[in-house]
Amino acid sequence: MTDLTHTQASDFTLKNTNGEDVTLSDFKGTHNVVLLFFPLAFTSTCTEELCHTRDNLKIYESLNAKILAISIDTFFTLKEYKQSQNLNFTLLSDFNKTTSKQYDVLYDDFYGMMGVAKRSVFIINKEGVIVYQEVLEDAGLLPDLNRIQEELIKLN
Repeated sequence: MTDLTHTQASDFTLKNTNGEDVTLSDFKGTHNVVLLFFPLAFTSTCTEELCHTRDNLKIYESLNAKILAISIDTFFTLKEYKQSQNLNFTLLSDFNKTTSKQYDVLYDDFYGMMGVAKRSVFIINKEGVIVYQEVLEDAGLLPDLNRIQEELIKLN
């Protein structure tokens, strides 16, 4: 795993749940960004993590942070997932795994599936620099959600 903290975040453009392009650099200069890579939609730990994020979105917004949650699922699957869990932030499809590769967060083997994203968090400041990174090898664990908020507070 590569430590990307204090480096310029790799730019990307991915499809949201409506099939529209979302580009990371569009947030530069205006918002901090929290990238949440998660293994797969409709799984228990991913749902727990994303529902916690949903329930705390006002905190993230108060810290001038946009949430971009990324998985290798199709944007069609993510649209159903977003609706089923009433998620109130952007989900992005990295179906071709280009962004997951850029951020070095792919499992070689995830229960026999190749190229599933590891549960990971990257906080990117308004200047486009990664200021915090957490990559979990165990998909059953949650990132340190309190620490994410603490790191965002430091940016404001």
